[in-house]
Amino acid sequence: MSSSNHQQQFRYTQTPSKVLHFRNLPWECSDEELADICSPFGKVMNTKCNVGANRNQAFVEFADLNQAISMVSYYASSSEPAQVRGKTVYIQYSNRHEIVNSKGPGDVPGNVLLVTIEGVEAGDVSIDVIHLVFSAFGFVHKIATFEKTAGFQALIQYTDAETAASARNALDGRSIPRYLLPENVGSCNLRISYSAHRDLNIKFQSNRSRDYTNPMLPVNQTAIDIALQPVGPDGKRKEPESNVLLALVENMQYAVTVDVLHTVFSAFGTVQKIAIFEKNGQTQALIQYPDVTVATAAKEALEGHCIYDGGYCFQ
Repeated sequence: MSSSNHQQQFRYTQTPSKVLHFRNLPWECSDEELADICSPFGKVMNTKCNVGANRNQAFVEFADLNQAISMVSYYASSSEPAQVRGKTVYIQYSNRHEIVNSKGPGDVPGNVLLVTIEGVEAGDVSIDVIHLVFSAFGFVHKIATFEKTAGFQALIQYTDAETAASARNALDGRSIPRYLLPENVGSCNLRISYSAHRDLNIKFQSNRSRDYTNPMLPVNQTAIDIALQPVGPDGKRKEPESNVLLALVENMQYAVTVDVLHTVFSAFGTVQKIAIFEKNGQTQALIQYPDVTVATAAKEALEGHCIYDGGYCFQ
């Protein structure tokens, strides 16, 4: 091994410690795998795996300092780097002198799971699909879905912590089966931790929340209707057809008045009403026709076309 590679694998500037810091570990490296590589150098007292944003770091605590020094010294002078599953692992002394496995909120077992569904947007994975996947491990009492900075998430309530633990152990890091996903979603991974909640407060049944223990709970019909909108080949929900068009006027260089809009849209049928307004700094208009057929014809003909040079109208 070249000296440059040695410098990458080991950092000598730190004070020796009986706790070693491992980097570049393979995905979901286990305690047993770490013990296997460390045990030839001494007694392993404690380990802490899957640390860091990518869960590819770990800490190992030896019984005494000399054992940790022995391991670092061995790989520093060896032509073969430390490896786990054939992947080179970088080792350095830790700043800490012992591993304290204090469990964070997400590690304390409970009957409610916090699930982050990576690689999808809200609406890509329905609440019914989530229920189907997690019901394989026991009766699901309640589900609430929402969006956070971490992505699309769901709270899933089971009867007890044992059922939740079995679901977490089986599904954490796995993907929802491909056949349950829309065509526009390549894959999605589940990241599962425990929630501090014990009993979710579901106020109504909708496409975002369900209480499977209370069939008499009111239904938010608006949310259900949105969920039942047809989905196009691209996986996006189709807009419901209406006799009223919403027109957005972009790149407007000349005034667009009610008379101008009436002239443009009357070419396709009788225009009953027009309302122009400003929203988010953009000129918009509502144009009402007597029926959906005429409105659809106008939308298909005019969308993306010019009103004046430099002005575009999008319905």
